[in-house]
Amino acid sequence: MMQEQIIRTDYAEVMQKSYVDYAMSVIISRALPDIRDGLKPVQRRTLYDMYELAIRYDKPYRKCARIVGDTMGKYHPHGDSSIYDALVVMAQDFKKGMPLVDGHGNFGSIEGDGAAAMRYTEARLQKVTQEVFLADLDKDVVDFMPNFDETEKEPTVLPVRLPNFLVNGSDGIAVGMVTSTPPHNLGEVIDAVKAYMKNDKLTTADLMQYIQGPDFPTGGIVTNKDELLNIYETGSGKIKLRGRVEVEQDKGGKLRLVITEIPYTMIGANIGKFLNDVYALVESKKTTDIIDISNQSSKEGIRIVLELKKQTDVDNLLALLYKKTRLEDTFSVNMLAIADGRPETLGLKNIIEYFLDFQYDLTTRKYQKLLAKELEKQEIQEGLMRATDIIDLIIEILRGSKNIKQAKACLMTGTTEGIRFKSNASERAASALDFTERQATAILEMRLYKLIGLEMDALLKDHDATLKNIASYKDILENHKSMSRVISHDLDMIKKTYATPRKTSIENVGAAVYEEKKAEAMEVVALIDRFGYAKTIDKATFERNKEAALSESKYVISCMNTDKACIFTDTGRLHLIKITDIPFGRFRDKSIPLDNLGNYDSSGENIIHICSLASIQDSMMLFATRTGMLKLVKGSEFDVSKRTVAATKLADGDSIIAICTADNFNQLVLQTENGYFIRFPMMNIPEMKKTAIGVRGISLGSGDSVKAAYPLDSSQECTIIHNEKELLLNKLKLVNRGGKGTKVRV
Repeated sequence: MMQEQIIRTDYAEVMQKSYVDYAMSVIISRALPDIRDGLKPVQRRTLYDMYELAIRYDKPYRKCARIVGDTMGKYHPHGDSSIYDALVVMAQDFKKGMPLVDGHGNFGSIEGDGAAAMRYTEARLQKVTQEVFLADLDKDVVDFMPNFDETEKEPTVLPVRLPNFLVNGSDGIAVGMVTSTPPHNLGEVIDAVKAYMKNDKLTTADLMQYIQGPDFPTGGIVTNKDELLNIYETGSGKIKLRGRVEVEQDKGGKLRLVITEIPYTMIGANIGKFLNDVYALVESKKTTDIIDISNQSSKEGIRIVLELKKQTDVDNLLALLYKKTRLEDTFSVNMLAIADGRPETLGLKNIIEYFLDFQYDLTTRKYQKLLAKELEKQEIQEGLMRATDIIDLIIEILRGSKNIKQAKACLMTGTTEGIRFKSNASERAASALDFTERQATAILEMRLYKLIGLEMDALLKDHDATLKNIASYKDILENHKSMSRVISHDLDMIKKTYATPRKTSIENVGAAVYEEKKAEAMEVVALIDRFGYAKTIDKATFERNKEAALSESKYVISCMNTDKACIFTDTGRLHLIKITDIPFGRFRDKSIPLDNLGNYDSSGENIIHICSLASIQDSMMLFATRTGMLKLVKGSEFDVSKRTVAATKLADGDSIIAICTADNFNQLVLQTENGYFIRFPMMNIPEMKKTAIGVRGISLGSGDSVKAAYPLDSSQECTIIHNEKELLLNKLKLVNRGGKGTKVRV
């Protein structure tokens, strides 16, 4: 019995090695495309399986479930969903510049609808896939490797004859890296490749005379033309995209914006998000120009219609849509692919270089194979031509031989032993024969009708054609210019057959500048209930509904609509919200949560005080904390541009229990949880900056904390309920701040 051997190693080393192995497996074998054919392994295997199943463009469709199952069983031992998803994407013309699969059935929509289950849909290869991606697989132009269980062979790369990495683009997430390449126009890419073949000194800027930029299947407009050169030189950057918008006007003078092309990044669920964002702009009164919005898109194309009011400033509204919705978006470019067995971010010039290296390799292997076949054909043809000249001797050999082996040996080596000849002259002639094995086999298999005169003429013509082919193939293999002409001719034929006009415009467009319409200044009343829901109404409406408004609202703030609401919370933060951001309408209109209007989060902080910014500009604000810290702060310190700032500094574990204006008060009473009270002059509290912690107002006993703070005007009585009895605060002993206070039992 073999003794076990325990290998001791560091756990961190094992984890590191295992993770690196996993990462490289994902990078090389799943997530990133090969620069040569522009395909990920799952795409390559799916197309090859369809090729093996003979699901050609001119044959009937086959169920996708059959294709997925066969691919998974033979070549791709992963989930069926990953294979089907790849198959679906290769069939979607709104995602791929050149779809590689011809789908039949529901393969999803540009609006994000998913494809039907694979048992319902059918597919077959596109003509371009068969003719440009798979055509030369039988000519030994690429290497094959064993599949995962070594029962089948699969190609390491497909013999693609166009720069698919650029034409169709790619996207994928690996471990620690991501690839994102936009699609390009086939005709432009081929023109750039041909130009580089003629002059390999061309720079990226020179190549961009042919390739203007990305060409997305959804069209749209690229707005940062001047930045594209740097993107194509480095292989990474951000492309700015806009949808294409047309302005229509009906007979009544009403305007409508019609979106006919969307940014590539908007396809899928983002179309619905765009519609929701427009609804939100209307609901929040960011714009009042849009009357209605409808999605009238169909199989004919995108058509999203925004009905507008008369006299709408269309340019300003478009600028708002560009800034606040995905009508303008960015496409992150990172042209990462597997090159020479390792991941590499490539610029445009590098991509073309790798593609051409691959094409020269494919062409070399293809014509080596074709030359070998033509040389074999030449050998056979010359043997048959020589045989027809001595056909009588060959017939005599065949009639005198006992078996095929004996006759073949005579034809190849002149061995006459055991063969009956009519004369010694025939035997001497036979002993001089030296046909090759291929020639001897062809002679033995030749049919008698080949001796007809016309057949002989055809053989001579075939031989002449074979000699020409041999000369041509040798020239291609031995002369770089000849091979370049062949590759260029193939590219010309592909362009002529499959190129389409450009869909995406490339322009230089300045950033959208939206001028927010200034609201007409008017006096309003903000109503905020105890749940934090807010709305604003005009002053007259408030006066008519004053009693109901006061009973239903926790905060009633009279202010101008140009003002801001200040929300002070127990965490010491101040949230500023424009009054115009709070919905304005009728008294019974629905309020919206303050959470929706700013950075205030009701789940993490509690409102202590709300007021308008204008009302505290010239006032002193009193801050009191749970640990008894006090300070006065000028209200003007809170007039800041930020939406959220720290209103005060707090010690660890402390929180605000009271904030108010102190202008009309000259004394302050603090009450603790354990029933201690202290009254002292307001002048004992110093004025400080909002960044200060403050001074101590009361010395707290163990486990005690401040419960409430009561500003007093000594000329007016103030009564509270303490221990279910009334307590007149004005009767409390007036002392200096910082003492322990008096225990009040009442």
